[in-house]
Amino acid sequence: MTSVETRSRDRLLAAATTLFYERGFLATSVKEITQACGFTQGALYNHFSSKDELLYELVLDIHAELERHTIRERANAGDDPVDQFAALVAVHVTAHCQFRERSRVGNHEYRYLTSSRLVGVLDIRRRLRDQLAEVLAAGAAAGAFHLVSGSATGTARAVLDMCGLISEWFRDDGELTPLAMHRRYVELALRMAGGPPEPPHWPVLPEPPQFPGVDDA
Repeated sequence: MTSVETRSRDRLLAAATTLFYERGFLATSVKEITQACGFTQGALYNHFSSKDELLYELVLDIHAELERHTIRERANAGDDPVDQFAALVAVHVTAHCQFRERSRVGNHEYRYLTSSRLVGVLDIRRRLRDQLAEVLAAGAAAGAFHLVSGSATGTARAVLDMCGLISEWFRDDGELTPLAMHRRYVELALRMAGGPPEPPHWPVLPEPPQFPGVDDA
């Protein structure tokens, strides 16, 4: 794929993200996506076989990049499960603060994928949950976490649900900055896990995952 083709593909993905965020996948037409890019309607089919495939590629990109980012930040956090937990929560918070449109599309519109395509996305979502649960279980075994439910998986799911709601209300011009959100949500997540009031080492505000297209406004 040439650089021009890559830029065109990324523009289509970025336009689709905004339109799916504003109207939903079902209410958005191929014509509306291509018009938003200044392309002819047929231009979309140079990159995607259908609107369904575009949604799949978009949602897969969102989830795969988030997973890569969590793996990297967990490794950078060292061996302490509390530090690893804080680092993972910080990644999710940063993504939902700084890429609200992509986060909401990733969290809501994936349900319109066909069953064969949905499997891959659900696998990544499961791995993201299991990654957090693994850290919680390690922390509980070390006495760092005291899980009220006794279930690392249940607590991981609750933490991810809490972080996922950020994209529903967070605004750049609001009173809370991404750094303040990152600290607040790490503290909340630690309480949910029955952990210490703060991690031994606060994670540096992570760089947000990199997605195709322009940044969210």
